[in-house]
Amino acid sequence: MVLNAKIGDYYTVARKEKNTGNWYIGSITDENPREFEFCLDFLKPDTRYEVTAYRDGKNAHWSENPTSVEILKSEVKKGDVIKVKLAPGGGQAIQIKCIE
Repeated sequence: MVLNAKIGDYYTVARKEKNTGNWYIGSITDENPREFEFCLDFLKPDTRYEVTAYRDGKNAHWSENPTSVEILKSEVKKGDVIKVKLAPGGGQAIQIKCIE
């Protein structure tokens, strides 16, 4: 499912892993930094999930610092909001793994 998009500028997609309750979200942007929020209303109710986010590092930039990455872990449930901050030319990959 496409969570947001503007042709040539940015794109975010969520995909459910077949035969599991796990989800993956991928987001990319052009040379402009962006910030988005996504409501996790597509998750199953009364279920806990572990999130692993591979996101642009603090000083990431497509030409000046393209390898700066941070890995963050947290727990979420249906209806929680994930905030995504993309560096210029950056992206983010998020694994949402069912733990209950």
